[in-house]
Amino acid sequence: MTTMKFPKRYLIVFLMSICTCICYIERVGFPIAYTVAADAVGVDQSSKGLILSTYYYGYAISQLPGGWAAQLIGGRHVLLLSFVLWSTTSALVPLDPSRVRILVIARLLVGVAQGCIFPSIHTVLAQWVPPYERSRSVSVTMSGMYLGAATGMLILPSLVKFKGPRSVFLAEAALGAIWSLLWFKFASDPSHLDQQKATAVGFGKSSLPVTDLKENKGALQKTKVENRESRAHVAKIPWKRLILSWPIWAIIVNNFTFHYALYVLMNWLPTYFEQGLQLSLQEMGSLKMLPYLNMFLFSNIGGVVADHLITRRILSVTMTRKFLNTIGFVVAAIALMALPVFRNSSGAVLCSSVSLGFLALGRAGFAVNHMDVAPRYAGIVMGISNTAGTVAGIVGVGLTGWILESAKTAHMDLSSPESWKPVFRIPGFLCIFSSLVFLVFSTGERIFE
Repeated sequence: MTTMKFPKRYLIVFLMSICTCICYIERVGFPIAYTVAADAVGVDQSSKGLILSTYYYGYAISQLPGGWAAQLIGGRHVLLLSFVLWSTTSALVPLDPSRVRILVIARLLVGVAQGCIFPSIHTVLAQWVPPYERSRSVSVTMSGMYLGAATGMLILPSLVKFKGPRSVFLAEAALGAIWSLLWFKFASDPSHLDQQKATAVGFGKSSLPVTDLKENKGALQKTKVENRESRAHVAKIPWKRLILSWPIWAIIVNNFTFHYALYVLMNWLPTYFEQGLQLSLQEMGSLKMLPYLNMFLFSNIGGVVADHLITRRILSVTMTRKFLNTIGFVVAAIALMALPVFRNSSGAVLCSSVSLGFLALGRAGFAVNHMDVAPRYAGIVMGISNTAGTVAGIVGVGLTGWILESAKTAHMDLSSPESWKPVFRIPGFLCIFSSLVFLVFSTGERIFE
């Protein structure tokens, strides 16, 4: 009797899902801890927005270098270095709102370190995962973000209450150290056969998953040549073609919008609950984690649905990406614009849950698409589009702080829905615009050899 060997790529995907989970515990943890510390000493909303957005400056400048480094020296090495850097920074930085310079430097360092993570992840996925598993693998990996955000929203407010804001940094640093040890022990580069499975066959208009790679000797031989030349191609990245490609721009625009909406909600939803609705995060209990839990569920649903539609030939890759992206972004837009209308916790949680859940569903469209159109340059394209997503964080988080401070200057109370309508309408309109761009310009065909 023979036993089925557990594919190593499943372990790699699982570890990277834990990676994104921990990263997002850190991302929601800082706003929670900093907001408590800043409110205690009377920091104004504009200053809070500045500190909260500082992370994204560091995150933006390391996206492309991170993707390039991952392709040059290997995504798994860059992932490890990134985790060690941000974990060490979190362990050492003090949480004192009056020490603005130290907080800015620390958030920049954490942003730079974490900016390398997602390009590295997509480089590793492109090396390990066959085309017919890409939607699920990306969804499982990225759903870790939302599970981390949900976990952070559930646990960290209580940790702040009983142990103080600084305890959040120490807990996050410990999680980062544990993951680094696990990644160092279990992660490896793919074997020659695993990389052949990941790169030999893509999805064309009529292709199906390959179950017996021995039947496709021509494709395997081509892959062997490509693998031998991969290092040389690092220096020959077709920058001009990438930048001038409309399908790449469709990905970039949607990445920008996705992260604008996500980062605004992630950084300002605690303020909206506490000041906009006069609710205590501690007293809300598990209710406050539902938006991110919904993202976790819908992200995985999107991946399974996408792979099912493709492998069953129900829709082409192109139509699958466009269908899920459009449904996700349009429904999210409606929920975002409805959010300030509801003046109780149930309505606000429902709208934020629907908006974030359907945004996560849309990731099965744009977020996997770079591996469809340019699998060899997956880390680079992810670096480009994630740079746009990070700029969205800088703009969205900072602009929201300015909008709310302007409302106060105009003698509008933050408990008034009028103060919050522009905060949520902006990402709502962006979602509608981005879905149209993706419908017109995206493709599921491989356009970069």
